[in-house]
Amino acid sequence: MRSQRVIVRAMTNTAWGRTEQQDFRSRVRGCLLGGAIGDALGASIEFDSLDAIRQKHGPSGLTDYAQAYGRRGAITDDTQMTLFTVDGLIRAQARRDLGAWHPPTDLHAAYRRWYTTQHNWGPDERDPETGWLAGEEWLYAQRAPGKACLSGLSDDRMGTLADPKNPDSKGCGAVMRSAPFGLLVGWEPHLVFQLAAECGAQTHGHPTGYLSAAAFAVLVHGVVRGESLPAATQRALSLLATRPGHEETTQALQRALAQVRVGVPAPERVAELGEGWVAEEALAMGLYCALVAEDVAHGLLLAVNHGGDSDSTGSITGNLLGALLGDTALPPAWLTELEGRGTILELADDFALETTHGSALHTADHVAPGWQARYPRT
Repeated sequence: MRSQRVIVRAMTNTAWGRTEQQDFRSRVRGCLLGGAIGDALGASIEFDSLDAIRQKHGPSGLTDYAQAYGRRGAITDDTQMTLFTVDGLIRAQARRDLGAWHPPTDLHAAYRRWYTTQHNWGPDERDPETGWLAGEEWLYAQRAPGKACLSGLSDDRMGTLADPKNPDSKGCGAVMRSAPFGLLVGWEPHLVFQLAAECGAQTHGHPTGYLSAAAFAVLVHGVVRGESLPAATQRALSLLATRPGHEETTQALQRALAQVRVGVPAPERVAELGEGWVAEEALAMGLYCALVAEDVAHGLLLAVNHGGDSDSTGSITGNLLGALLGDTALPPAWLTELEGRGTILELADDFALETTHGSALHTADHVAPGWQARYPRT
């Protein structure tokens, strides 16, 4: 495992060294691409039982992409919303120079841009101020979006922790989109936790819904900064303990840690943690699969072969393993067929560029024209 000193040293200096930049970019790419691969693997079996999966794909279950939404390697709403999370974070950081900095508002605007893709035929009539990601036509497809995500973003009112949207909802829709918050390596963990929770409450107002999203962001944050996944989990547990309503999420993470010690990893052991439709189960299942993974492929196949929300648990596991190991650890054959790979890479590199060279791209008085076109500050 790469040393924590690589990223942490870069955060404490005024400039990132070349090695630090390369390591960080690899982890950002790995997190986003890994999550998308897990999402695409699970897309074709999301609503199947484990018996049905084995009957269709053999005793080992699914071992490769299968047809979903008319193609192999198709992503779902999990990856769509994750990409708009990245877009919102870049926009928020670019706007910081202006003194009107409120990241939850920028993320809400990004999620509303995603909401538009679920209702418009395409980007032909979009406002140029929406930036480049909303112009990607392939994102204008409905891939089983969650009801809470759609209803929570259906109007201009932004849910907050004090007044959340869908206060009874603890589905996994906030968790599956929250890995990018963990890529804010210059932030302290408690701030990453807070931002992810605030943005989770925009659609999933039950404490388990937004606290599971916050805990997931802290897991990603820890491994991107070079911590082990068990150490990052302990940090997440410590932060959870300070929040009202944390019990379900805390217990789920503790069950995932305990399950590692039970025996040889198998789909039946994953299923003992739940089905993944609700936030804390999806988080626990994804974490367990990442903890026991022999490599990325092993972890992802374990994460999707169960009778539950396979695309979300696959996405969570892929985010974690990609952030931990970097993009070069991802299976090349799955990368080649992944829908939207070019867009995901482009967005990942833009996030890394903003993080490492933001001061060269924009100031209070000036923004590079190309950056303004891609991520408008207005």
